[in-house]
Amino acid sequence: MAFRVLIVDDSPTMRAFVRRVLEMSGFDVSTCHQAGNGAEAMAVLAGHAVDVVLTDINMPEVNGEELVGRIEQDERLRSIPVVVVSTDATANRMRRMMELGAKGYVIKPFSPEVLRQELERVLGVSHA
Repeated sequence: MAFRVLIVDDSPTMRAFVRRVLEMSGFDVSTCHQAGNGAEAMAVLAGHAVDVVLTDINMPEVNGEELVGRIEQDERLRSIPVVVVSTDATANRMRRMMELGAKGYVIKPFSPEVLRQELERVLGVSHA
């Protein structure tokens, strides 16, 4: 099954890595949008339908917390699941992101299996 994905991270290298991990995990990501921060992500979401957003937290301009909050507040976007992909493994940060509306959380560094399992859970699909 093909998924339309938006990867949000201020590191182009990390965006490319996440896309590669998705492909290695068996996800068809032929439609893969990318953004360097939350402001760019909102611009992408204004013009493109996506099935899932994968976002970092620490980014310039509009960070991941603000992005998740904006998506959750937008009636047109709130049904899009957001998975946070971050180095911040603290319980407080994870709880905060879930309270804002994130549906999943993956801690960097991560294995392809961990990302696959979290996406399968959030999207309700299986690639077994």
